[in-house]
Amino acid sequence: MKIIIVGCGKTGTSLTASLTAEGHDVTVLDYNPDRLKEVCNRNDVMGINGDGMNYSALLDAGLEDADVLISVTGSDEQNLLCSLFAKKKSNCSTIARVRNPIYLTEMNFIREQIGLSLIINPELVAATEIARILRFPSAIDINPFAKGKVELLTFKITEDSLLNGKNLIYVRNKVENEVLFCSVERNGEFFIPSGNFELKAGDKASIITLPKKEHGFFKKIGIGTRRIKNVMIAGGGTIAYYLARQLLDVGISVKIIEKNEARANELAEKLPNALIILGDASDKNLLFEEGLDSTDAFVALTGIDEENVLLSLYAKEITGAKIITKIDRNSFNELIAKLDLDTVIYPCDITTELILQYVRTKQNAMGNNVENLYKLVEDKVEALEFKIGKNAPVIGIPLQQMELKENLIICGIIHGGKFTIPNGDSVISSGDRIIVVTSQKMLNDVGDILK
Repeated sequence: MKIIIVGCGKTGTSLTASLTAEGHDVTVLDYNPDRLKEVCNRNDVMGINGDGMNYSALLDAGLEDADVLISVTGSDEQNLLCSLFAKKKSNCSTIARVRNPIYLTEMNFIREQIGLSLIINPELVAATEIARILRFPSAIDINPFAKGKVELLTFKITEDSLLNGKNLIYVRNKVENEVLFCSVERNGEFFIPSGNFELKAGDKASIITLPKKEHGFFKKIGIGTRRIKNVMIAGGGTIAYYLARQLLDVGISVKIIEKNEARANELAEKLPNALIILGDASDKNLLFEEGLDSTDAFVALTGIDEENVLLSLYAKEITGAKIITKIDRNSFNELIAKLDLDTVIYPCDITTELILQYVRTKQNAMGNNVENLYKLVEDKVEALEFKIGKNAPVIGIPLQQMELKENLIICGIIHGGKFTIPNGDSVISSGDRIIVVTSQKMLNDVGDILK
């Protein structure tokens, strides 16, 4: 497909790399010539030096023939105006990033009035993901499928875990409770485990199950599932604001440390039920005074990645709290993965996932659409949810007879709204949704899972 990306910041750069790798014809538009040149050279794409609010620049980028326009500049208003131009002049789909909280309650209205195909608020989505993990702090990551009815949950196996040194046959016989181990990450490598696969301390295992079954499983394997009652947040940016709102709504106490006085006052006014501390979160004495050693969770959300990493490592040394770290730049994600951090959130990657999901769905004409897409194991693995159309090539074939591609597992079937863990005799029907975990890339249609 022909795709125009307006804005070559972190998100635009990430999208350009991902969409180009998937074979799309990408044109990028940005007013900064140096940034534009860097993105074009790195990805071998066409670039137009111009302002996204300039109608002529959009035409030069090929607006009239475009299939999708994605506007991810630093200005919400510019993103919306680009989308409006596109809808007036072209039949292309439009995607806009809108971040300002003042637009939060008008999101649906704006999308309908402008005709946006997709509107994304990365900070809100990131906050929602953090809140989901804080609901179940034993997890490193939680990815929902089937509108939250099913979850792919990743956790780390510790030395004292009942699972350490055990194979999956043992686990299935002794402790499994309607749970399927669908992937294991070990030292950066990805495995789809068979029954004889032996789990080891340090492994990051991903299981798929119903949310209501998670607590029972973790209780059986001896991992605590304590409820988070209070959270300390370092940094009072937009993600912190959205996160605090969600946590306060479910009765969790929130303390935010913000060093900018004007911003601290603004948060105090907008979040009257939260405790806002004016101070520098990098001050160890302040952290102790505010109860870092006794907090249930610590979330590092400052605007500096290095500070977030150091704060998280320090918090991990002195407290048993759940630690969540926000990283804006993904250029060092392999190095970050080697650090002993707990959960790391990349807002840029979340945005990219949502847009890739939309693009893959749009280019599919058979109705076997990608409903959800998540990237795992440093982007080496994908977890996808497919909606099964009436002509899908996987219908009516028992899984044991299906010739699946290597390093791929069908780990869940949703039939009539009910989730089941499949076995060799399971059969997929039209209207079902299936969940697939694989290291195969660019799966756009459910038929792509077959050899």
